[in-house]
Amino acid sequence: MMLWFRPATMSTLLLPLLLLLSIVFMLGQCMSREEKVKLRNQVVEMFDHAYSNYMDHAYPADELMPLTCRGRVRGLEPSRGDVDDALGKFSLTLIDTLDTLVLLNKTTEFEAAVRRVLRDVRLDNDIVVSVFETNIRVLGGLLGGHSMAVMLKDGGHHMQWYQDELLHMAKDLGLRLLPAFNTSSGLPFPRVNLKYGVRGPLSRTGTETDTCTACAGTIILEFAALSRFTGDPVFEVHARRALDFLWEKRQRNSNLVGTTINIHSGEWVRRDSGVGAGIDSYYEYLLKAYILLGDDLFLQRFNIHYASIMKYISQPPLLLDVHIHKPLLPARTWMDSLLAFFPGLQVLKGDIRPAIETHEMLYQVTKKHNFLPEAFTTDFRVHWAQHPLRPEFAESTYFLFKATRDPYYLEVGRTVLDNLNRFARVPCGFAAMKDVRTGSHEDRMDSFFLAEMFKYLFLLFAEEEDLPFNVEDYIFTTEAHLLPLSLSTAPQLDDSNFDWTCPNTRLLFPDPAFPRNLRDPIRSAVDKKTILIPGMGGPPLRAQDFMANNPEHLELLRRMGVTLIHLKDGRVQLVQHAAQAVSAVAAEDGMRFMQEMMELSSQQQKEQLPPRAVQIVSHPFFGRVVLTAGPAQFGTDLSKSITGVRGFVTVAEPYSGCAELGNAAFVQGRIALMQRGQCMFAEKARHIMKAGAIGGIVIDDNEGSSSDTAPLFQMAGDGRNTDDVTLPLLFLFYKEGNILLEALKEYREVEVLLSDKARDRGLKTSSPHSSSGSDTQEEEDCSTDQTSPAPDAALDQSHVSPMDESAPNNKAVTPEEDAGPAIKQNREPEMESAEDKDSSSKSVESMMADWQEDLEAFQQMEKDEL
Repeated sequence: MMLWFRPATMSTLLLPLLLLLSIVFMLGQCMSREEKVKLRNQVVEMFDHAYSNYMDHAYPADELMPLTCRGRVRGLEPSRGDVDDALGKFSLTLIDTLDTLVLLNKTTEFEAAVRRVLRDVRLDNDIVVSVFETNIRVLGGLLGGHSMAVMLKDGGHHMQWYQDELLHMAKDLGLRLLPAFNTSSGLPFPRVNLKYGVRGPLSRTGTETDTCTACAGTIILEFAALSRFTGDPVFEVHARRALDFLWEKRQRNSNLVGTTINIHSGEWVRRDSGVGAGIDSYYEYLLKAYILLGDDLFLQRFNIHYASIMKYISQPPLLLDVHIHKPLLPARTWMDSLLAFFPGLQVLKGDIRPAIETHEMLYQVTKKHNFLPEAFTTDFRVHWAQHPLRPEFAESTYFLFKATRDPYYLEVGRTVLDNLNRFARVPCGFAAMKDVRTGSHEDRMDSFFLAEMFKYLFLLFAEEEDLPFNVEDYIFTTEAHLLPLSLSTAPQLDDSNFDWTCPNTRLLFPDPAFPRNLRDPIRSAVDKKTILIPGMGGPPLRAQDFMANNPEHLELLRRMGVTLIHLKDGRVQLVQHAAQAVSAVAAEDGMRFMQEMMELSSQQQKEQLPPRAVQIVSHPFFGRVVLTAGPAQFGTDLSKSITGVRGFVTVAEPYSGCAELGNAAFVQGRIALMQRGQCMFAEKARHIMKAGAIGGIVIDDNEGSSSDTAPLFQMAGDGRNTDDVTLPLLFLFYKEGNILLEALKEYREVEVLLSDKARDRGLKTSSPHSSSGSDTQEEEDCSTDQTSPAPDAALDQSHVSPMDESAPNNKAVTPEEDAGPAIKQNREPEMESAEDKDSSSKSVESMMADWQEDLEAFQQMEKDEL
């Protein structure tokens, strides 16, 4: 393999660009030009759908809320914690999207967007924002927009009025971020007030002591570009100082960095090290700083780090966190989705083989769950089920295709496109996945979706003549903003020592089948969950999988130094002696196993079931609304049902479901809605079964409860044998239940599908008078994975701050708890007074109205695109 570069001279430096291989892998038929054009056009159509909905429903707000078709304004919506630190009331999504518009040949829209930014955006807001997010999204977006504006202006046809206004805004923002760097170490505070800086009496920030490594180490590209565009070196000086300090604080034996560091003392607060969340873009910026700036010091540091990563963290195809002081010991048995960028970085480095292997593992996990879960275990089960439409996997797919020209990666890109359209597309944009297992949505469309996802997908399918400029003259920041490599020639820099290049010493594999030979075993391993972990010869034993009468499990305990003692009362006791383990890695696995067992023993000893889905499939929803539901520990197990249970819903009389139903004739053949309380869940199930219902949904009476904020609720039996209950019973929190009730009031005939996970959107609607239930599903496309995920391990809150709603924190309800909360006596939703109607959710009404208005457009979209 060859690393292509242009030779340096004394007056100019043109640095290595993207890797281009001199051999094309020919595996079967290449994708036709016509098919690539179709997919490229589909990317543009999807971008238009997301961008136009942001401009129509959200601008000038920072983000679009695609489920309720409105903008997310910080302070007006419930706080999401650190996630909201990206929002600064500066029209974040528009700024983040500027250079995407140019790349997708939307020059007119770009010019209009620049004028809007100059007219509407203020950067002096009294608001506390993340230094990291503001740098990569807003400062990077302004610099990328400036780069595109200059390029277009130089072309002589567009932006002739432009006088560096975006650059002036970028410098203004850079000056507002600089106070965060006023620390003894040079590491920035994690947050800054755009108006009042840090530590001032009005700043409301400056008391923080810790920051993540990526937060402090992902500054150099934007700050150096700002310095070189403006001629003011202060920004680059501060960014270099932060990088220098992180380098000095690396663990000298392992040459690894931790995840969190004290910005004053330089002590590592979290000593686990990986290539995912908390560290990822630190490594990325070391290599890209060399490419952009030409300083070989950055490359030397990156190479030292990279050697350690490949020695300790990379266990192809896995990338597992380790302890920086004990790098042979894994720090956790799960991976987060942010590491999906790493194969792309390995391509830039020139290390193709491990890039292919890790990317293939990620692809197989994606195919298994439709999207990469935010975290997944080493045996490829969901650890944290959310997916906020992250672009890192698409990024690595593009880089691998760019390097190999293997058409396999075009098919990977097609899969990404199809899954976005099938599962994330909603009337007002694309919605993040709340749970990849059920297909439920979150009212969220982050700015990086427009800034990154569509750039990489467009580039994947575009030919050179489709691009308005040569992308090899630019480098992508971590937010995919485009900075010109010509910045290396800034006159204030001494380039006399920049003639050092980094030739790639790796050889291309001459066998065209080589990539396939790498991928096939990984595909098989993911299917069988059999990827080996050093020290154990296989995946570590999980507490929830342990069976005391399984000889293999007992042998694994012995290898981990764990002894099982049978007590006289029939219980078993576990004791670990780490010194008796067969290896240090096995001892670490044993400690983790013991911790998991303690966590499990502190919970109620009941089976923890995964969440279920209530999918509204009738007009005008057609499967696009998916509500996360809690399961019952009795009745039909939906994970074992190929089709689920489908039927029209009706409200039980009485609404509590605690007596024989008065509307049994109407409930027959339908799914009954009931309110929580007054009697046991099993009793409710028996009453609706007697009335002929095919399923039941219990709705929480605790006003304001939501699966967004509460652990998943599981319904227990009544202490007696519940084998007589043969229908499915699901639980919805108040917020999700209210969406269903509002739909019923608006449309009267509402059909839902109860299942273990959402099916394809666009399901056909049955007649309310036809037979319902699992026997009427022939018209559906139910070609989904029917394997029920096993319960997840307890989520380590120190590693992932958002709560995994499907982790064993999920609440298993005792019979006593079921009978607790009092309810309003037998009040049916359709009998509400005018005052009650006025108090119903305005966001739901707005959503219904917008969906009805856009219905015809979506039907046409389904016909043309899906």
